[in-house]
Amino acid sequence: MEHNAAGLYLPKTAKVQSVIEENSQIKTFALSLSMGAQPTVFRFQPGQFVMVSMPHCGEAPISIASSNSRTDSFDLSVRLAGRLTSAMHSLQPGDSVGIRGPFGRPFPLDKLVGTDLLFIAGGIGLAPLRSVILSCLADPRFSDNRITLLYGSRSPADIAFCTDLAAWEKSGRVDCHLTVDHGTPDWKGSVGLVTSLLDTVAPNPTRTKALVCGPGLMIRAVLAELTCLGFDPNDIITTLERHMKCGVGVCRHCHLDDKLVCRDGPVFTLAELQGHEVMELAT
Repeated sequence: MEHNAAGLYLPKTAKVQSVIEENSQIKTFALSLSMGAQPTVFRFQPGQFVMVSMPHCGEAPISIASSNSRTDSFDLSVRLAGRLTSAMHSLQPGDSVGIRGPFGRPFPLDKLVGTDLLFIAGGIGLAPLRSVILSCLADPRFSDNRITLLYGSRSPADIAFCTDLAAWEKSGRVDCHLTVDHGTPDWKGSVGLVTSLLDTVAPNPTRTKALVCGPGLMIRAVLAELTCLGFDPNDIITTLERHMKCGVGVCRHCHLDDKLVCRDGPVFTLAELQGHEVMELAT
């Protein structure tokens, strides 16, 4: 990689096409890069991220949340967390942000063909997994894959991507199981940790690939539970968050011992993480 290439460090302008309020803390932005009146083709693989910037607000990595079959636009789901994300939550269609990327190692889609797929997500962690699910649903190679989603939220009001969840369940292609930490009087679903849903779906570890994303404590608990169920460490795949500055492996701010999350990840198998403190890495 030529690290002095201007394209790695100079952001391109992306225009907001639409905004969806997923819940009180998360919004999904459809963005497009354009040259004049024509949209610019934007290609990526699920699991990759972009560096997003706004004037006087800094820059941060955000996972791409849309299908890789879309090339004229892409989605970013953003949770309120600081100055940049607060500024993004004020964006309206027609506004612009700076984009660098896509960067990072994606999920290994080719290795997922022909297997059962178990997605386990917590909160905003469904965003990068949403990209994988939508990409698989649009790819005929996955027409026979059994796809199961376990999704945990703090409360019913915190459940995000409700439109997607309803569409996936209606299609019959994705078996969706939801749980919340704290229920409400009108909540009829499960209450408890997302790991409790594993007993419900009883995955077969010999033919299942598990893809995991969420808060650090959740990731650590899920990885431990999947290991106890007999999953091979190479069949457990997660994506980690880390404070990134350059996004291309130059500044080494996101170092993970001998790895860089921006370059060697953010997607890792459990086999690649063994020997590291997953809870610390994933927060």
